[in-house]
Amino acid sequence: MSQQWFGRPLIALVGGMILLGLTLGTAVKFGRQAIAQSPSPSSPPTMNQTEGSDVDTRLVAANTRFGFKLFSQILEQNGEPTNLMVSPTSVAIALAMTYNGASGTTQQAMAETLELEGMSLEEINQANAALELALENADPEVQLAIANSLWSREDTSFNPDFLQRNRDFYSAEVASLDFTNPSAIATINSWVNRNTQEKISEVIQEINPSVVLFLINATYFKGNWTTPFNAELTSDRSFTLLDGSQKQHSTMSQRGFYAYLETDQFQAVSLPYGESERLSMYVFLPRESSSLTAFQQNLTAENWETWMSQFSREEGAITLPRFKLEYETQLNEALQTLGMAVAFDAEQADFSGMSDESLSISRVKHKTFIEVNEEGTEAAAVTSVEMQLTSAPANSPFQMEVDRPFFYAIRDNQTETVLFMGTVVEPE
Repeated sequence: MSQQWFGRPLIALVGGMILLGLTLGTAVKFGRQAIAQSPSPSSPPTMNQTEGSDVDTRLVAANTRFGFKLFSQILEQNGEPTNLMVSPTSVAIALAMTYNGASGTTQQAMAETLELEGMSLEEINQANAALELALENADPEVQLAIANSLWSREDTSFNPDFLQRNRDFYSAEVASLDFTNPSAIATINSWVNRNTQEKISEVIQEINPSVVLFLINATYFKGNWTTPFNAELTSDRSFTLLDGSQKQHSTMSQRGFYAYLETDQFQAVSLPYGESERLSMYVFLPRESSSLTAFQQNLTAENWETWMSQFSREEGAITLPRFKLEYETQLNEALQTLGMAVAFDAEQADFSGMSDESLSISRVKHKTFIEVNEEGTEAAAVTSVEMQLTSAPANSPFQMEVDRPFFYAIRDNQTETVLFMGTVVEPE
């Protein structure tokens, strides 16, 4: 995984890290060599193979649909709008690794939730390997790295093919630890800290005795705006909160030509990173006559695709608050509502492709960090899953003052992958 740093200041976005914890309901015996001697079931795409081929659009479309479904469920779960950020790409990758061990109705339920119906396991794995490679090589001036790992309890054995597929297609590091030793928590959290460039220092506080496996995904992004904001133009401006009150907050200003979209419901602008402008932050500002809640009700994968096709290059000015936010949530309820309830059911879950023992998911946790300033964006996300036994363009320059709650997303414009999405109701 590329982790190169650049001489000039960069803005980092650490994308979702997913940690999957698997737990057992009965005592099991472990063979360490099961991990070391796993045969290779097939080969992932190499750099040469990927350079001449397109990323599988079926996977990208599936991830987009899943991402917006998940985001909507989190919003509904929270009730009132709040500052939040998730990495649908990270969650999808972590669950895809887990999907390699699912069977029967559990596999079917996960395929439906992840929008992967119609794709074979081999196609899913190949597509994920190609997508990760394409994303990591998106722009030489933008740092985008994806890292995966599996941490097993040392007295538990897992299907060698399951482990090897995660090695081959997801470049996952595989290791076994004594989960009863406090150093195990420190070892896993050290990996988390290292692969989020120290933006998220830990994802595990304790290890439940029933947990036997953690699968972790970390996605890290760091890059400058194509056109940085001039810090001398940053000043305190009013930001209107949900209750109508106002707060003074440090706000950036810029004028130029942008990919822009204006409708009766919102204004939206694309702020690109790097010289190639392949990756962008999309900022959606609901009209004063509308609200962030009303906008979120229309935030679907179908509408997103329509909006993406309607942006046109326009001249205008934008103000955007600087912000630095952290968010943490548990995804159990959202994933169960989306159709994966069987995977959490200790009596019905079927992860026989993972182990001969009875496994189920016990917890899925997502933790994120983001900072936006004049130079760019820095963010990180961690998701932990524990498994246990058992519009028309403006004709004149637009003015977009982001001075009230808004939605944003980080997107790879070439593969159309949405890496991050979130809302800001009160910049901090």
